[in-house]
Amino acid sequence: MAEKIEITICLGSSCFSRGNGKTLKAINAFLEENKLKDKVFFHGELCTGNCAKGPILKVDDQLYEEIDSESVIEILSEVFGLV
Repeated sequence: MAEKIEITICLGSSCFSRGNGKTLKAINAFLEENKLKDKVFFHGELCTGNCAKGPILKVDDQLYEEIDSESVIEILSEVFGLV
């Protein structure tokens, strides 16, 4: 069985107040619609220490800064080869 892709969203107060709540919902919807939930380990973490560049998302070891609910769909589409 292949290793799961790790997706980590910052749920620290700064990132959350800048929209990661909506981004969290967008990621869940994307994974559900594309039947990818069994291929990922999706979780949140508290502050990543990059508040000035937030909201923050990590996919495996790749860090994405200043994401929102629209850009995260583009990122995930690329990661999963759906573009």
